[in-house]
Amino acid sequence: MKIAVIGSAGSLGSRIVAEALRRGHDVTALTRTDLDAADADAVTTAVRGHDVGIGATRPAPGQEHHAATTTRSLLQGHAAAGVRFVMIGGAGALRTPDTGELVADDRRWVPQQIAALARSAVDQLDECRMATGTDWTYVAPSAVMEPGQRTGHYRTGVDKLLVDEGGNSYVSMEDMAVAVVDELADPSFRGQRFTVATATN
Repeated sequence: MKIAVIGSAGSLGSRIVAEALRRGHDVTALTRTDLDAADADAVTTAVRGHDVGIGATRPAPGQEHHAATTTRSLLQGHAAAGVRFVMIGGAGALRTPDTGELVADDRRWVPQQIAALARSAVDQLDECRMATGTDWTYVAPSAVMEPGQRTGHYRTGVDKLLVDEGGNSYVSMEDMAVAVVDELADPSFRGQRFTVATATN
């Protein structure tokens, strides 16, 4: 499979590249110096001829309001190229398992200092849902996603934040990468959002 990873220099993007290469896929790694993700025409040119493109971009602090515009450009660029698109989003767009409130608005999960980043995930998902002509999938991590162990064992959900028996919501970046590449190879969530948590047993 020929895969374009936009945002390949990031913590998760680099792990997705490594996971895809590990499985023998042909990967084009694109950083912000290679491609302006907010330029839909440039995105079309960059991803044309690939089987799928992955958006692993993340807004810089203070630039969270640009996330929706960038996501829209990525969607439009992939649609014009006729290439499937997978957006790596955030947990903020999920619902809490107890109250059903947006995670982005629940300070138990999202401290005020990252509230704008969490809210940008909601905007990204809205852009995906409004898009026409794009074969998209939106992937949300757990509340905590950090470098860790590649266990290869994970759980998936659709709308609610996944928590373990202790009330923790966690996925290692390595297992997130495994789940993303699994979805590329065997799609189960086309045209919808799914979320991932490292399995605890």
